[in-house]
Amino acid sequence: MLFYFNKMKVLKFGGTSVGTPERIKGVRKIVESQQAPCIVVVSAFQGITDELKVTCELASAQNEEFRAQLSRIITRHKDVIRQLAGKDKAQSLLEKTETILNNLEKTLNGIYLVRELSKHSLDEVLSTGELLSSLIISSIIDGSIYVDSREVIRTDSNFGFANVDFETSGKLLRKSKAASEKITVMPGFIASNEKGETTTLGRGGSDYTAAIVAAALEAELLEIWTDVDGFMTADPKKVEKAYAIENLTYSEAIELSHFGAKVIYTPTLRPVYKKNIPILVLNTFKPELKGTLISHKPTNGNISPIKGISSIDHIDLITLQGTGMIGVTGTSMRLFGALARKNINIILITQASSEYSISFAVVPSDSDNAVESIRIEFRTEIELNNELNVLIEKNLSIIAIVGEKMKNTPGISANLFKSLGRNGINVIATAQGSSELNISVVIKNESLRKALNVIHDGFFLSRYKEMHLFVAGTGLVGSSLMKQLQEQASVLLNEHKLKVNLMGVVNTRKMVLDKKCVSLNNYKEALKTSTEKGDIAAFINYMTKLNLRNSIFIDCTANEDVAARYREILSKYVSVVTANKIACSSEYSYYQVLKSVASEKGVRFMYETTVGAGLPIIKTINDLVVSGDKILKIEAVLSGTMNFIFNELGPDMPLSTAIKKAREKGYSEPDPRIDLSGTDVVRKILILAREAGYQLEKEDVVVEKFLPEECFTGDLNSFFEKVSKYDNQFEAKRKELAARGMKWRFFATLDEGKARVELLTIGSDHPSYNLEGSNNIILLTTTRYRELPMVIKGYGAGADVTAAGVFADLMRVVNV
Repeated sequence: MLFYFNKMKVLKFGGTSVGTPERIKGVRKIVESQQAPCIVVVSAFQGITDELKVTCELASAQNEEFRAQLSRIITRHKDVIRQLAGKDKAQSLLEKTETILNNLEKTLNGIYLVRELSKHSLDEVLSTGELLSSLIISSIIDGSIYVDSREVIRTDSNFGFANVDFETSGKLLRKSKAASEKITVMPGFIASNEKGETTTLGRGGSDYTAAIVAAALEAELLEIWTDVDGFMTADPKKVEKAYAIENLTYSEAIELSHFGAKVIYTPTLRPVYKKNIPILVLNTFKPELKGTLISHKPTNGNISPIKGISSIDHIDLITLQGTGMIGVTGTSMRLFGALARKNINIILITQASSEYSISFAVVPSDSDNAVESIRIEFRTEIELNNELNVLIEKNLSIIAIVGEKMKNTPGISANLFKSLGRNGINVIATAQGSSELNISVVIKNESLRKALNVIHDGFFLSRYKEMHLFVAGTGLVGSSLMKQLQEQASVLLNEHKLKVNLMGVVNTRKMVLDKKCVSLNNYKEALKTSTEKGDIAAFINYMTKLNLRNSIFIDCTANEDVAARYREILSKYVSVVTANKIACSSEYSYYQVLKSVASEKGVRFMYETTVGAGLPIIKTINDLVVSGDKILKIEAVLSGTMNFIFNELGPDMPLSTAIKKAREKGYSEPDPRIDLSGTDVVRKILILAREAGYQLEKEDVVVEKFLPEECFTGDLNSFFEKVSKYDNQFEAKRKELAARGMKWRFFATLDEGKARVELLTIGSDHPSYNLEGSNNIILLTTTRYRELPMVIKGYGAGADVTAAGVFADLMRVVNV
């Protein structure tokens, strides 16, 4: 009888594994390939247990629909038999199942007649699923025998969740054929009491059956075959980068299961834990994978101190608080005693060290009963003495990080809370046992997916990092940025492990948003066919509701309304990258608020391209100031547009034509009067002055216009008519300057805290004399660079270089 004990394996197959005839063939292949003797425990076919329960409920309500439901269940099983069993076996098997199905029909008719569904009757009906599946599967596996679990697993009469008599069950199992045959098939989930009445083992009962059998027969290994690759580092439905964990200790597996990992049912572990029998979780549909091995032995190969992240999606947090708890012994005993009497399961407990409050988490369906039991138990303290009150917080979730290596490893909590905090996820409650095996946090349910992903990124080495982009503006700069992102996407992913996800695009006409990403290749077509009107408020609202980690809002507009929304965006823990000068050149107080909010929320506010397109001007000034240097003077040609215009002037290129050319090439603003009036340069010198530490407002900048005021009134067409009147005058002046070896440069100057913008004439000895095309030049005189100013020079206008600067800012955000 004991010949196979030390080499035997127990294999359990869940409902999804035996959900269709094709899947059952896969199970047969796995079982028949086993070298060692094995016992196969199977669940009901996928969905059958739920269907049987519905049938019971219909019958107890005397709803005739139960008969049609029963007929569908019968037909499904008979169809499986006809597809899997050969002609010789099919008839015999149909006759055997007929007995089970006749008993099912009699029980349901009885329930229908008495209009009552007892737990005893429910167990009788639900057992049918496992009885049928195990009988069918046993008949198609060559060399197997069938053992009815009700004959070898004994329980009490707590129908629906029966308690196992391990001693009696062990004796019966060791005496059964299962102990000595090569392949034995048994139904999971079901057992019987001492009267021989059918009982069930509750949720996850088939896993439990397999563990009971493995422990009783001292199996070498328990294999749980399911529809996932094993225990995962996180829920793969919520965390795309989750991967299978190769090894877990029993304690780690129990903790992960308790906090929502639905791979196996937690009580499953108890029988095998006591006998030190390893559990191997495998994927029925990918039998070649390693799966997850659960044992007493911790592993040394895991780099991360945590093994996995688990979560419970929906919980309520109930808090008992008040002065009536401080220094009063027995409060906890009374609280949890009252809850126990109502059979309320506590998921998490946390208590303030001041003894002022105790908080605990329950499933939402238990909340009302829990509160009622507390109010009854503490009626005197709550109603009469007004010393205690009960609070309920709903729509919450629990996340638990689990790992044996967390013990005595500093920085785990810091990493956890940093990951959550910098992404704007508030922790409502936290708990950690003295064993340091897990740290649990309670957060709002709406932040669950984001929280799981940021924690996973914080603790596990991922194949790549992701950034989620929301782009406003599809003009020259916006389109150029999209093109650069598209061209560089594969390089970023393959060489820098950075995945670019374009989540939304908005312009003045339309917008497109997609939870699964907008294609960088087809965003224009998506915008064209979109039915959503461009609405920046709705766009930002959608972006913040998505609540994705590493979200970045990119402003490629020159729109004041968009710039006015930066504070709102930053406060929602979304970084902002902008080429729009308006925000940073508006009131100094708003500029300061934006920087302050970004710092407070731990996100980035990047605006390098607001001055000098892709030139590293702002970064250089910041580096100088941070290192202790002081900016004394700034002399700069900051308008690529203006430099282009004055470089183009000549006998065949009058002023009005040069302005039109600058507009056509995309160097100027859509309305070039913004450049010509000095408004654009005023904004730029204002930004640089503020970065240098000077608290200037727009009104503090002196502007000397080189065109009469009449040119700046009216529409754009009238502007070109008016400016053309001055073409000859400018050409005559240009010739005079050229004869003297001089040129025009449109300069912005900051000197001793005072700023001005004006058109200057410069000689050949000036660094800006040979400044070509649309280039910019910036001369920085500082305490350290007093004798010879620092010079920054290069392209300062154009869609491509500006977009490249925005791209560079994006990389700085991601790599912070």
